Amino acid sequence: MVRRIFRGLAICIAMLPFQGCLTVKVHRPVNNRLAKAKRAPMMATKEELEGRIAKLNEQIGSFIETVDMTPSTGSVYKGEITEYRDIRGYILYRRPSDIRIVGQYPVVRSTLFDMSSSGTDFRAYIASKNRFVVGENAAPLASTNKLENLRPEIFLESMLIRPVNPAKEHTLLFDFSDEDNSFYILMFFGNAANGGTIPLRSVWFDRLDLGIIRQVTYSPNSNTLSDTRYSEWDTFSGVLFPKKIDINRPVDGFGVVLVYVDMKMNTPMTDQQFVLNQPAGTTLQVIGHPAEIPPQPAASAPPKSQR
Repeated sequence: MVRRIFRGLAICIAMLPFQGCLTVKVHRPVNNRLAKAKRAPMMATKEELEGRIAKLNEQIGSFIETVDMTPSTGSVYKGEITEYRDIRGYILYRRPSDIRIVGQYPVVRSTLFDMSSSGTDFRAYIASKNRFVVGENAAPLASTNKLENLRPEIFLESMLIRPVNPAKEHTLLFDFSDEDNSFYILMFFGNAANGGTIPLRSVWFDRLDLGIIRQVTYSPNSNTLSDTRYSEWDTFSGVLFPKKIDINRPVDGFGVVLVYVDMKMNTPMTDQQFVLNQPAGTTLQVIGHPAEIPPQPAASAPPKSQR
C-alpha cells in the first residue's frame, strides 16, 4: 500500500512539467495602463526625473486660472468626506511666492472668501463671518471650522511642485510596479534635528509617459500632511499644467479639488493684484506673529447726548 502511494507521487512529480496531477495552470490578466497600451514601461534615472520637475517649475512665471472649486471636510482617516460643490475660484500666481485665491458663492457669484500671501504671512477675508484674518503661514491650524483653515500656502505648495534643494534635501528613486500600476517614486529626505534622516515628500511618476500624477508631503513623524493628485495635463502657452488638482489634508481634515475652466499662463501681473486690504466694518483676527498688522480705525466720538 505504501509503495503504491510513493509510486503515485513519483509519477505525479515527474509529470509536473506536462501539467500533471498536482498543478493547474491559470493565466491572470494584468490590467495596468501599460498592459492596456501594450507598451513597455518607460525608463528614467533619478537625475532625469529631478530635471523634469525643475523644467516644469521653471517654465511657470505667473498665471491666472479660473477653476471650479470643490472644498471638502473629513478624511479617509475619519471614514467620511463632505463636499461643497459649485464654487467658482480665481487663482493668481507670480513667481516666487505671490498668490491670491478668490472663491465665489454658487449661483449669485458674490465673494465667499478672498486670501493672499507673498511669503511668510497671509491675509484672508471670510465674507460669511465678516472677518479679516492676518497671520503666519506656519501658524497652527486652529479653527474648528475646517474650511477656515485653508490658507494660500496650501494651494501654492500643492499646485507647484518644487525642484530638489540640494542644500536641504537628498533624493532616492524607487520603482513600484504590480498588476495594477507602474510608478516611479522619487523620495525627498531631509536631516532631522537629532542628526537622523526624515522623509519630506514624494513625487510619483506614471511610467507610461513619465507624467507626474501625485505628490505626498510628510510631517516630522512621517504622517501624511498633504496628498495631491494631478491629472489631465495640458499645454498652456507652451507650458504643461494639470487641468485637475485634487488636494487632500488627511490629518487636518479638509481638502479641495480644482478643475480647470480657463488659464492665462505667464501673463504680466502687477503688485496691486496681490494686495488684499481689510474691508471696512470687518472684525480683525490675528494668528501667530505676522510681520504687519493692519491699523484699526479710531473709535468715533460718541453723540453729544451721551457726553
